[in-house]
Amino acid sequence: MENQSDNKNNVSNENTSSKSEKFLKGTLILTIASFVVKVIGSLNWIFVSRILGGEGIGLYQMAFPIYFFAMTISQAGVPVAISIITAERVALNDIYGAKRVFKISMALMLVTGIFFSVLTYFAADWLIEWHFIRDARAYMSVVALAPTVFFVTFLASSRGYLQGWQRMTPTAVSQIVEQIFRVITMILLADLFLPMGLEYASAGASLGALAGAVTGLIVLIYFHIKLNHEIDIKYGVDLKPTEKSANESAFSIMKRIFKLSLPVSAASIMLPVVSNLDLMIVPQRLEVAGYSVHQATELFGYLTGMAVPLVNLATILTASLAVSIVPAISEARALKDTTRIYRQTAAAVRISNFVCFPAFVIVFLLATPIASLIYNAPGAGPAVMISAVSIILLGLHQVSTGVLQGLGHTTIPMVNMILAAAAKVALNWTLTAIPALGIMGAAWATAADMGVAAFINLYFIYRYIGYKMEIGQLIKTIGSAAVMALVVKFFYDFTIAQFNMAVFSLFGAVIVGCVVYIATMAVIGGMLEEDMQRIPMIGKVGVKVFRKIGIFK
Repeated sequence: MENQSDNKNNVSNENTSSKSEKFLKGTLILTIASFVVKVIGSLNWIFVSRILGGEGIGLYQMAFPIYFFAMTISQAGVPVAISIITAERVALNDIYGAKRVFKISMALMLVTGIFFSVLTYFAADWLIEWHFIRDARAYMSVVALAPTVFFVTFLASSRGYLQGWQRMTPTAVSQIVEQIFRVITMILLADLFLPMGLEYASAGASLGALAGAVTGLIVLIYFHIKLNHEIDIKYGVDLKPTEKSANESAFSIMKRIFKLSLPVSAASIMLPVVSNLDLMIVPQRLEVAGYSVHQATELFGYLTGMAVPLVNLATILTASLAVSIVPAISEARALKDTTRIYRQTAAAVRISNFVCFPAFVIVFLLATPIASLIYNAPGAGPAVMISAVSIILLGLHQVSTGVLQGLGHTTIPMVNMILAAAAKVALNWTLTAIPALGIMGAAWATAADMGVAAFINLYFIYRYIGYKMEIGQLIKTIGSAAVMALVVKFFYDFTIAQFNMAVFSLFGAVIVGCVVYIATMAVIGGMLEEDMQRIPMIGKVGVKVFRKIGIFK
């Protein structure tokens, strides 16, 4: 009997490990794709900026927020809802129900996609007539972006369905293909239409989004066909509905989709709202602190155009983790597997801290060298340094939001973002006007924004599943990051004094610091064998190496 019990436990542990490996593999795939997309995007702006110049880029940027807003409303958070519901149905082997949810959601997206595409097209005239868009030449760019809303809506929803099956490769491949075709089209059409005028060149660049969306959708169609073929083989061509699916109306499915998706959509809208609030408050309060209009604009650019992108770059992995953990948690919740929910949540938070603390150390200590090397703007150093705090807090916010969404509580992160935004506005108003802080006050306000949202999220996660952050593990991570900080600071200061080679000192400090951090984590037991075992591709090799040198027993 004991042997049978042990065997069952072993099977259970293997299944849990397999599921964890699956969501971590998805995280790795999305992280790689996000990095590739960002690199391609960065190169793209170098070429497009050379073609369009500042004025042409300005026309493009006037149109893009309109498109982004229409796209956000059109999707209305439905991709996340599809991912959650699909994962639940698949977990319960209700394949018929999963496919039915997808068909209903796509019909819904057909309606919203057409409506908001048409609305964007006709709104172009109104927005210029009412002076929401100050330059009439941006009209053509808005019109060029209008049909993209339709295709992007389908694109996002298709990704949500495949993510519900915990298939992250389709999302990754489609993102890369979408970006490649977007960039190629932007550069070619901007250059082709430039002799006709900047407004035509800007519109040509805008058409890149349409080319990217269409090609990305074609890639996803291939993966849908592949998935359907696998379903036919595994479950049979003639799928039967479960009792629940048979009695469930299309209206009830749509109601559930809206219940899950609307808070997600509201949270997405909060991002541009908060950005606009920053635009209204930060420069004005910098002037109160004693800066001129020119200085205030420059400092605001340091924060929003240089520091914030670095924070987002440092949290690529946690952003991917947040996407892949939603269906994983939803699946475990559908199966009422509370142990797996807890373990996956704990693993996600540990990974977030493991990645974000060393990233914080690097950006905080090397803020000015990084700003000088990347942006040729050493003046951005203070804003970058304080913004480094946001890396840790944003990582926790992203992961905790994914967990709550996977648990079906999509409203909580949205409410938390509103509370956090209110705190940010108050702190922006207060701290930015203090002469000793200036733009660093705005950076602290941004960090507080992330922190408030993250810690309220963690409170609700504790209420629902009883998870509390592992203090011992956190102390080990902080201790390892502290050791890394000493090494990074010493290495950079010593090498810059000896050789005066900024690039060598910067990259050397990063590499040596990361090696020391990982080694310290391993020696003091901050890196768990079970976590390393689950890391795709390199995990098993790492475990073998650590066992040989005696770190893992």
